[in-house]
Parts: sequence; structure tokens; C-alpha cells
Amino acid sequence: MPSRSVAELCEERSLTVDQLTDLCGLDPHRVLAIMLARWTPSPKERDAIATALDVAIADITWGHKTPIQHIYGQGPG
Repeated sequence: MPSRSVAELCEERSLTVDQLTDLCGLDPHRVLAIMLARWTPSPKERDAIATALDVAIADITWGHKTPIQHIYGQGPG
């Protein structure tokens, strides 16, 4: 089975951010950031979310979707 994001898994299960928050017991702002792929969760957070979604940690795609931007300076090259 290919890995899927937290948002995709929640959509398949018709879970809202609030419902996932209740299931995993994490901070609601953190859960939203993880669902939007704005935050890479810690191992403890990954375990809580995977348990709440009833999938293996390896079956979830973790990480950022938002590109990292240079705010100061000239940037690369």
C-alpha cells in the first residue's frame, strides 16, 4: 500500500481536524499544522496520529509541502 498524507487519510475517513485532535490527544494547532504539511511531527506525535488513524507509521507520508524560502540576503548562487 503506498503511503499517504495525514490529510488524505483523514479525507478517506471523513475526519475533521477536531475529530483527529480528539482521537490522538495532541494540541489542535499542531494537528492542523501536521495535516497541512507545515510541521514535521516528532516520533511521539507520529505514533499518536498513526494510532488514531489505525495505520502503521510507515504508511503515512510525513514532512513539509511548503518550500523553504530565503528571507534575508541574496540566496543561493
